[in-house]
Amino acid sequence: MSMSAETLLDERSLSKLRWRCRRGLLENDLFIERFFERHGDRLTEDLGAAMTRLMELADNDLLDLLLARREPEGELDDLQIHRLLHLLREPPDRQNSP
Repeated sequence: MSMSAETLLDERSLSKLRWRCRRGLLENDLFIERFFERHGDRLTEDLGAAMTRLMELADNDLLDLLLARREPEGELDDLQIHRLLHLLREPPDRQNSP
C-alpha cells in the first residue's frame, strides 16, 4: 500500500473536495452527502483522488455507478474506485441501529 493510502486528507483538501462534489442531480448529492457524513473525517488521499475522478463523470453516468446499474469500466476500473463505490453504496442507517 502506498504512503498516501494511509494519509488522511487535511481539512482544506477535504473542504475543496466537498465543494467539487456538488452535483446537479439530487440523487447524487444524497449519496455523496451521506458518504461525507460517515467517512469524511477519515478520508484518505487515495480515496479523495478516486472521488475526484468520479466527479469528472456526467451526472447520469455517476448515478448509474452509485445505483450499481453498471460497474466501472476502462480507466475507472481500479481498486480505489471500487473501494469508494462500496462506501458510497452503503445503505442508509435504519434509525441509527448498530
